[in-house]
Amino acid sequence: MRSVQRGPLAGLLSQVVLLIALAATVGLTARGWGVGLACGVVTAAVLSRGMTVQSRRQLGPADRVTLGRVVVAGGVAALTVDSLGHPLVRPVLVALAATALALDGVDGWVARRTATVSPLGARFDMEADAFLILVLSVLASRTSGGWVLSLGAARYVFVAAGWAAPWLGRALPIRYWRKVVAATQGIVLTCAVSSLLPSWLVLAALVGAAGLLAESFGRDVWWLWCRRDQSIEGMPGEALSSPSTATRTRDV
Repeated sequence: MRSVQRGPLAGLLSQVVLLIALAATVGLTARGWGVGLACGVVTAAVLSRGMTVQSRRQLGPADRVTLGRVVVAGGVAALTVDSLGHPLVRPVLVALAATALALDGVDGWVARRTATVSPLGARFDMEADAFLILVLSVLASRTSGGWVLSLGAARYVFVAAGWAAPWLGRALPIRYWRKVVAATQGIVLTCAVSSLLPSWLVLAALVGAAGLLAESFGRDVWWLWCRRDQSIEGMPGEALSSPSTATRTRDV
């Protein structure tokens, strides 16, 4: 149990260190601290649970990179909540978001290079993507309109729909296009919150990102609908992952 907890504990400590650094440089209110610490605690608890369920005693190299992404995303969440009552320190937030996006291109490469691709790593990568997109969509909605929240909420709505309609929770074939679409959402939302681009260009980019997201989810829903009456044993062989890891999985 001690070795199982080591990775998640390192992530929690890293989250605290990042929050201390943010407090020293830009300042954090109690709200920011609360959200940042909550992100660290929840990540540590969920990751520890996942490692236990999959009998993993330690994180792989790619998992550590993904954990770093989640820690940085926790910092973005803390600054986002902090900005509700105080001026947003935009350069710092954009720098953190850009760092998380850059690391998104690293963990999959590390997993392939070290032959450590795993269901846990795929799920962890997916959750890191979804969380960062959700946080950025909340911030971008303040200047670009409430509809932008749909970009961050889409994956969670899809998962919730799977509870009501079990056929939506089945395994999906691995498709690299999902990773491209997820990366596009993060890049576009980061540009939107940076205030460096004209508002008309930001709007056009957000609409384009929403279109890509709708196409990606729509294709998956259609694929699942066409196979809704098939048994699990009768599903095509390309559906390689379990429902919990394949639903909106980004290929590692």
